[in-house]
Amino acid sequence: MQVARWIAAVALMGLASCAHPPARPVVGQSARPNIILFLVDDMGQQDVSEPMLSVDTRTPVNQRFTTPNVEALAARGVKASDAHSAGPVCTPSRTAILTGQCPARTHITFWTLEKDNPPTGKHDRVSAPAWNGWGAQPSATMWPALLHAAGYRTIHAGKAHFGARKTPGADPLNMGFDINIAGHAAGAPSSYLGTHGFSESGKHAAQNNEPLDAARIGTSVWDVPGLEAYHGQDVWLDDALAREACAAINDAVAVGQPFALNFCPYGVHAPIMMDERFAALSEGKDLDPPERKYISMVAAVDEALGTIVRCCEDLGVLDNTYIIFTSDNGGLSAHARGRAPDGQRAHTHNAPLRNGKGSASEGGTRVPFIAVGPGIAPATQPLEATITGTDLYPTILAMAGVPAPVEVPCDGVNVLPLLTGASTRLTRPAAIIIHQPHQWGSKERDIEPFTSIRDGDWKLIWYHDGPRVELYNLRLDLSETTDLGQQEPARANEMLALLRTRMEELGGQWSIDKATGLPIVPVAAHSPASAPARSSAPVPSPDPTVR
Repeated sequence: MQVARWIAAVALMGLASCAHPPARPVVGQSARPNIILFLVDDMGQQDVSEPMLSVDTRTPVNQRFTTPNVEALAARGVKASDAHSAGPVCTPSRTAILTGQCPARTHITFWTLEKDNPPTGKHDRVSAPAWNGWGAQPSATMWPALLHAAGYRTIHAGKAHFGARKTPGADPLNMGFDINIAGHAAGAPSSYLGTHGFSESGKHAAQNNEPLDAARIGTSVWDVPGLEAYHGQDVWLDDALAREACAAINDAVAVGQPFALNFCPYGVHAPIMMDERFAALSEGKDLDPPERKYISMVAAVDEALGTIVRCCEDLGVLDNTYIIFTSDNGGLSAHARGRAPDGQRAHTHNAPLRNGKGSASEGGTRVPFIAVGPGIAPATQPLEATITGTDLYPTILAMAGVPAPVEVPCDGVNVLPLLTGASTRLTRPAAIIIHQPHQWGSKERDIEPFTSIRDGDWKLIWYHDGPRVELYNLRLDLSETTDLGQQEPARANEMLALLRTRMEELGGQWSIDKATGLPIVPVAAHSPASAPARSSAPVPSPDPTVR
């Protein structure tokens, strides 16, 4: 029996500590809104032609892209200029959306793949704690499970990357989804081409002018499962996902059942490949080949969005459907890219945001965010409130009119009143913490084990190596060019103390000093006693059966 079935029996037990009043009474399936979370992979805030920081001022990065469907969506609703993922890489941010809990609390602080050999990152002086390398595992309190139990048809399409291979969490069907379209443990595809069978062997066969061998598809952990009907066809992966998602939507509408779709394109994650449908968008422009390919991948994601919106419109359910368009973390910039608009080949592809995926900088977590749906009127200005990935959990439940369970903590807040204009302020009971005690992908500046905290316009980054801090006023310095820690020592120390308190409340895990084997705990940032503190407490081992 699928885990999704047994969790349904208990999915509505209790109310939530992050519970908010339902958005509307549940009066019958035909009146209940549909919900689409369109979660792009590795799309930076600037990777769309719709300007995210203002109403109509496009940055040089915005100007590279052509995303008419994103623009059309923004014209119908509201966008946020200060939206963030819960982490700078995939699994932590995606599981935070599922649970409403930040990575520091769940200990899912890095991307997952193999349950017995989870990646930890490699740093010369700092090592990762004993984190939750299994990723998220089945729970009746995840939003798809709660919506399933409340009568929604829950659909997952595309990248999942919730749990490690050979664990229950690797399969979206175990996480409350009724339908799983091509989601599994891996966080990237072998290929985006149907002619390759979306597989590594198919890609190599094409390179060697050999026929596609169906027997070899699925032999790589990165091969995309469940799309056999498209193998050998000239079809782009995210297009195939959109077609299958539309079929699932059609089935739900045909029987009068509200649906909740978690649509997760594999784009624009590496491998960076050319979608020939959109090659003309970059022809004649002075761009490196990787950037021409990247532009086509962004356009392919935009086309998938358009396909799903048109599907809802054709079925007559668009006006009763909430759509949230966002990304799981900031855009790739440390490697694999071509020249950015300023001519650099790394760290500036998200300008004016500093750096990108995997980093502590704004480019690592600031993402596009657009919301449309019942009661959400077109806005003349972007929302300035800081929104984070954990907020999507209570917000989705509020959209569905489903109360959340009180037996588990929630680190997000319901932003639906802000989206509808019912409230003009967002009150957050605790500071936003972004925590990654791992070395990701590169050893460049800002890409190292860190914890950051937001307090209004102020952001403090605590780098675990050293340790050391940086302090920025994001309203005055969005690009994080001027560290104000020395000028504002009282503020820096106050925020660092708040960071430590909040991490202790969350049960967050400190990085480990390789020289001593002890956790590195923050102390005052700017004082003679600024040497790293060392805890004598033992470092616990993870229990993968406890979530």
